Amino acid sequence: MRGGHNFYQIRVSDKPVMASRDPINIIVAFDKESILLHEGELAADGLIIYDSAALKQRHEKTSFLDIPFVDLAVEHGGSKIMANTVATGAVLGMLSMNVDILSGIIGETFKKKGEEVVKANINAAAAGHEFAVKNCRGCSFLSSPSSDPRMLVAGIEAIALGAIASGCKFYSAYPMTPSTGIMNYLAGKEKEYGIIVEQAEDEIAAINMALGASFAGVRAMTGTAGGGFALMVEGLSLAGMTETPVVIALGQRPAPATGLPTRTEQADLLFALHAAHGEFPRVIFAPGTPEQAFYLTNKAFDMTEKFQIPAIVLFDQYLADSVWTPEGFDLSRVLLHDYRLRGERFRKAEGYKRYAFTDTGVSPLGVPGDAKHLVVADSDEHDEEGHIIEDAETRVKMVQKRLLGKLPLIRKEIQPPLLYGSSAPEVVMAGWGSSYGVMREAVDILSQGRSLAMLHFSEIYPFPSTDEFDYMTVLKNAKLSICIESNATGQFARLMRTETGFEFRAMIGKYDGRPFTLEGLLGEINAHIG
Repeated sequence: MRGGHNFYQIRVSDKPVMASRDPINIIVAFDKESILLHEGELAADGLIIYDSAALKQRHEKTSFLDIPFVDLAVEHGGSKIMANTVATGAVLGMLSMNVDILSGIIGETFKKKGEEVVKANINAAAAGHEFAVKNCRGCSFLSSPSSDPRMLVAGIEAIALGAIASGCKFYSAYPMTPSTGIMNYLAGKEKEYGIIVEQAEDEIAAINMALGASFAGVRAMTGTAGGGFALMVEGLSLAGMTETPVVIALGQRPAPATGLPTRTEQADLLFALHAAHGEFPRVIFAPGTPEQAFYLTNKAFDMTEKFQIPAIVLFDQYLADSVWTPEGFDLSRVLLHDYRLRGERFRKAEGYKRYAFTDTGVSPLGVPGDAKHLVVADSDEHDEEGHIIEDAETRVKMVQKRLLGKLPLIRKEIQPPLLYGSSAPEVVMAGWGSSYGVMREAVDILSQGRSLAMLHFSEIYPFPSTDEFDYMTVLKNAKLSICIESNATGQFARLMRTETGFEFRAMIGKYDGRPFTLEGLLGEINAHIG
């Protein structure tokens, strides 16, 4: 979805970077609006590169560098459409980087269009690079390019990759920012991995299709944003009653209603936790990086089938769109176990009952048609075989089975928050989801001369216990505890208080649709530290 002015920020460093910053060193302005809106963000040593002929305006300030993008594109590439290629080459020249890697990317990107197009774009890039090297003599931007190849992956792609690695074979959704990228990515891998991707007529159909596919025996997933999830809640409750595994990717954006559909927020946490009628268990994961998105999506698939519950991967627009360069994903960590009764194993099973009472609350999950056994699922309250009942005794046993029996076991698999920084901090920042990167960089800066740390929660519900790591002691012993989240009401802080009784001393909230920047967060934290 596009609306109004579009821009993209790239941050380059010789050390790991995990957050956006306010000052910009190089602004590439393809239109007048880019200069008008972003000139104030320019760093003290920054430069704006633009094409005065194309914009029909000239800037005499020393912070502007006039590069004839269009003329160079026509002269060296044969078409003005390659102006952006010229600009890319110019930026590499300003960074003292060569164009070899860019040339390789151009060759890969345009190979289907033929050698002539590839050569023209390479020439255009080289022309921009040469112009910048000759004319940007005052450039102080030096890069230290790594020879270590890395992935380039967005958060939304990492969720899709996690689904593929988990054996997802069916994905249904109605397009809705910011979750559409999952559907697009999986659709591009349909033939390669044998995945069926269905664009449903609405979100009600999407979740019901996923439940149908899961009932039939395959790993299934759906995805949406808050508005679409509002339509899915009846299907979510159906999954709870029928104990049908399903993974739901829920992308957060500013609401209510359509809100700011291309901006970011963390305001659907309590919605995800309490949505749907009735009481039934669910898990909620909130990744903060593409790596976490990959592994937590995989864990969602594992737990939804292991415990026959809905699993929600809660992310936001910022994480979805952010592109990172991780070293790669360790496939040996991928969980891939088939918990269903199928084939010969199902045929040899005796006395199969879909909702049999068990010590764990988890009943055998048979694949319909794989054996002579009758597989019955019912949205009404039912007995062990799946048939409708009305008696109180069976009702109580079923609630105890699917809710009270499973919850303690599910909680044991929930990992505690990550502690980064001092092991006994005087100041603790706590956050969840996409706040990971900006909090981590803030800790690195503020830890100089201070005892400071962060707690990042990525496995949200059931709320993690303190058996493996007593994070509550860390919070209680700190002189100052600050909860950082992108919403107006402190939803995670409220959940923390509900689950543990702990109340944060300070809150930092952001709800303007923009992500936290490092400078912005540092200013807020320093105001509390004093």
